[in-house]
Amino acid sequence: MRTAPGRRNVPCSINNKTEETTVSFAEIEYRVTDRVAVVTLNRPDQLNAWTAVMGQEVRKAMEQAKDDDNVRVIVLTGAGRGFCAGADMKLLSSISTTGRLAETADAPMDANSRPDFQRKNTYFPAVPKPIIAAINGPCAGLGMCFALFCDMRFAGQDAVFTTAFARRGLIAEHGMSWTLPRLVGLSAATDLLMSARKVKADEALRLGLVDRVYPTDELMPAVMAYAKELAEFSSPRSLRVIKKQLWETPMQTLNEAVEVADHEMALSLKSDDFKEGVKHFLEKRAPAFTGQ
Repeated sequence: MRTAPGRRNVPCSINNKTEETTVSFAEIEYRVTDRVAVVTLNRPDQLNAWTAVMGQEVRKAMEQAKDDDNVRVIVLTGAGRGFCAGADMKLLSSISTTGRLAETADAPMDANSRPDFQRKNTYFPAVPKPIIAAINGPCAGLGMCFALFCDMRFAGQDAVFTTAFARRGLIAEHGMSWTLPRLVGLSAATDLLMSARKVKADEALRLGLVDRVYPTDELMPAVMAYAKELAEFSSPRSLRVIKKQLWETPMQTLNEAVEVADHEMALSLKSDDFKEGVKHFLEKRAPAFTGQ
């Protein structure tokens, strides 16, 4: 396993009994085990190309994970040998004929989140739980948009990335001109968007596009181990607040970010999770966080 500079691999030990639930959808799979929800794009014969149905089902799955107190971390991945090859070409063909992309209005994922994160395809930051992309293969176009809105990206050695848009006569859609420079810097983002060239996993790691790279057959075990570690040892309340801070900080001045941090710290010091955080450390046992 290789990590981006400054990252370290923390071993995970999960002793809890595994409990698993599954929910059936048409174009995705949804499974919960050990407090981790796994959302799998499931059109493997089309490299999980994105459709309107898939988009609606992913939204429903994210809402279900958000509302389920038994879920603390979410993993997004693809079935077969691909993550998501972008928008289905049949969809793109119909758009090229009509010149319009159908939009549907959804209720905000979190009414308290910024309007920036309440649009059809920008709502992942409003999900108050960490979302980890497990990128097992080709990740292109719209698929890459959603990967960038995840909180972390772990890739398999066979992963390949391309923005794709410029080679289809399109532009940096769904906020990629905002998300991509935040990860790789303006110069590299300009290259990736204008050339739409393919980027292999090792280069993606060097650029900061992904956080870790594993042999492809080791990707999901590694992602699940990390996700289960977060679910067991990190306070759900802390994860929720830290995620909100990280996504909203780019819209704030330093003074505003510090004011928010001071306010949230005052609330944290009164929380049940803070009391449990101190107690379990002193008692040398695993934490029993409630998210309160």
